[in-house]
Amino acid sequence: MEMNILDKEEILKNIKEEALNNHVPIIEDESLDLILTILKIKKPNKILEIGTAVGYSAINFSKYLYGENAKIKTVEIKESMYNKAMENISSMNLEDKIEVVYADATEYMKQIPDSEQYDIVFIDAAKGQYLVFLEEAIRLTKVGGIIIADNMLYRGRTLSDYNEHKHRTATNRLREYLKIMKEDKRLDSTLIKIGDGLAISIVNKKS
Repeated sequence: MEMNILDKEEILKNIKEEALNNHVPIIEDESLDLILTILKIKKPNKILEIGTAVGYSAINFSKYLYGENAKIKTVEIKESMYNKAMENISSMNLEDKIEVVYADATEYMKQIPDSEQYDIVFIDAAKGQYLVFLEEAIRLTKVGGIIIADNMLYRGRTLSDYNEHKHRTATNRLREYLKIMKEDKRLDSTLIKIGDGLAISIVNKKS
């Protein structure tokens, strides 16, 4: 049975509330609003998401897919999150729009062929792996496509003198990500300080 918009909005609201109540990290409202604006302008046909969690961001993104066979592929490493995402996506009748892959994205992305190009790549997973994700994202994003990475401020650690052991590796790799995205000639990039920080990079050439 076809679901109406009010039904879908109510389910999505419940998905968000359940995630927050269970301390599942989902995208912040400000950041989501900006990304949805980018999607409205870009009109993507293919989106690759690294880090599904409960499927909240992918479900939101799916409203702004355009064209025939439009699809989001989203990769999740945790089995519990994968199962919850599958349940949530099914509750929204979006199985034809969102494909959830249960895998380690650091390995899975390397297996995606060059021919499988995306309009948008959204990175929101293990911060210590962002450099791996970035390089593979550049390879898999169409020229003119956009790479978006969330949590780049890392609760203020990235742009401060933070050097404590607990988050040192992730913080240093996010700092390196920022350095690369500014210096890499394949990218036109900016860091937007909303939510927990969004890095937005347009792929302007492949090599």
